[in-house]
Amino acid sequence: MSRIPAADTSRLGLLAWALEAARRGWHVIPLRPRDKRPAGHADKYCPGTGHCTDGHRTPEQRATTDHDLLVAAWTQQPYNVGVATGPSGLLVVDLDTLKSQEPKGTPDGAANFAALCERAGQTVPDTYRVRTARGGEHLYFTQPPGARLHNTASRLAKKIDTRGWGGYVVAAGSTTPDGPYRVLDDRPPAVLPTWLHDALNPPQRPARDASVPLTTRAGGYAAAALRGEVANVARAADGTRNATLLRAARALGRLIASGDLDRGEVEEALSRAASGNATQSQRYYDDVITRGLDWSIARNPAGRRTA
Repeated sequence: MSRIPAADTSRLGLLAWALEAARRGWHVIPLRPRDKRPAGHADKYCPGTGHCTDGHRTPEQRATTDHDLLVAAWTQQPYNVGVATGPSGLLVVDLDTLKSQEPKGTPDGAANFAALCERAGQTVPDTYRVRTARGGEHLYFTQPPGARLHNTASRLAKKIDTRGWGGYVVAAGSTTPDGPYRVLDDRPPAVLPTWLHDALNPPQRPARDASVPLTTRAGGYAAAALRGEVANVARAADGTRNATLLRAARALGRLIASGDLDRGEVEEALSRAASGNATQSQRYYDDVITRGLDWSIARNPAGRRTA
């Protein structure tokens, strides 16, 4: 672990953390004292002078590893420390905690990330880790050569964001009203695992016809509902497909319970729609379909017609 006292919020203490980040090759930006926002002005308030004479410079563009510039900045204010992830060659996985109003038992970011790792046949990687002020975690990884991953919000799963190009993270040693940012594991950041890189950067697929061949013995409203939900799944964008598939299964499960649709037809149609634009395994999608249908059928007694 770093020998710098985590609770030292003096200018010298925070400067030590800024210099430590720069020593690792990370590009540092000053954040407002006891805050997570970058110091300085926003684009709309840019005076067009000083560093911005030739145009507004974003925090990412102002980030630096220069020792003298960092000393000059922290001589003025006890700034919190920010790390511009893109120029630093980093991809930081941000695992959030639950909010107080969220139901007990809801998985937090750490639980969802562990589940993602398990699904990929991997363990949670050992890498540089920081405990955030609210009890979450930042997992630091180096981006693979040639990679240029940007920020994402909940693309991997709920309560999991990432910070890359165009973003920054609050670094260890900083303190906000919610608490301090502390180093949990001081080892060098690991290279971003291939499976995680692929999940964040899915291959681009050519546009495809969202129509799915469909035959059904049902008629009227039930057949129209089946066609509509199948089309929704086939058209679902990356990051929304799982939720769309689950909603479709739950909606059609009511019509199975009422006897208007055949379960086998529904399972086959939804499975085919999901596989045509897949980013997960077919087994994963089929499990989503089964869970959605079981949930809906259990809540709609057989023989009760639902609209």
